Amino acid sequence: MTRLLIVYHSRTGGTRQMAHAAAQAARKETDTTLKKASEAGPEDLLAADGYLFAAPENLAAIAGVMKDFFDRCYYPCLEETQGRSFALLVRAGHDGTGTCRAVETITTGLRWKAVQEPLVCRGDWDEAFVDQCHDLGMLVGAGLEAGVF
Repeated sequence: MTRLLIVYHSRTGGTRQMAHAAAQAARKETDTTLKKASEAGPEDLLAADGYLFAAPENLAAIAGVMKDFFDRCYYPCLEETQGRSFALLVRAGHDGTGTCRAVETITTGLRWKAVQEPLVCRGDWDEAFVDQCHDLGMLVGAGLEAGVF
C-alpha cells in the first residue's frame, strides 16, 4: 500500500477541518498520515509516496508555520523525493495566489509534480469547502494507490 502524507497548519480551525476531510477520504483509498506542519519533518516526507498540503494564506502569503515546514525539509529531501506527487489546498480570505506561488516555487525546486491545480477555497467560510477537500483527498489517495500519480 502506498503512503500519503497530509501536512497542514490552521490557526482558526478552517484549514484543519479541510485537512481532516481530505484525510478521512484518503484513508479509504491508501495509508494516510495527517500531521500538523509544526510537528512534521523531513523524515515524514521521506517515508511517504505522495503529499497533500493544506495551508491558510495570511497577509497574501503562505502561513509562516507552513513556510517553516518547507524550510526545515527542503535540503534534507531535495535529492531523495524528486518526482513525487503532491496536491495543494489553500484557505484564503481573498485570492490565495501568494500561497500558491510560494508552494509552486518550493515544489518546482524539489522537482515534485502537481497532480492537479491547487484547490483554493476563497472568501467567507462555506461548508462546501469541506466537501471539496473530501473529494480532493479521495482523488489523491486513489490516484496514488492506483499508481496514476
